[in-house]
Amino acid sequence: MITLEQAKALRPGVDYVNQPTQHNADGTPRRWKVTSVKTWKSKRNAHRVCVGLKYGLYTHDYLTEDDLHLVNLGYGS
Repeated sequence: MITLEQAKALRPGVDYVNQPTQHNADGTPRRWKVTSVKTWKSKRNAHRVCVGLKYGLYTHDYLTEDDLHLVNLGYGS
């Protein structure tokens, strides 16, 4: 589980997040590469974040503030 502050601090192209509910063929948690981080500056929407993720060649997804409990911080290659 990552916090909102940790999600906002993710760096595109450098950081990874692990999804422990899905596994690779060797049993390790699936690792998603961070491709973008979008935050909102207004006080009304300061709790929002949208993180773009990529896994493999063709699989892309987004991580929002509602889904932060599903992933852990990963480590680079």
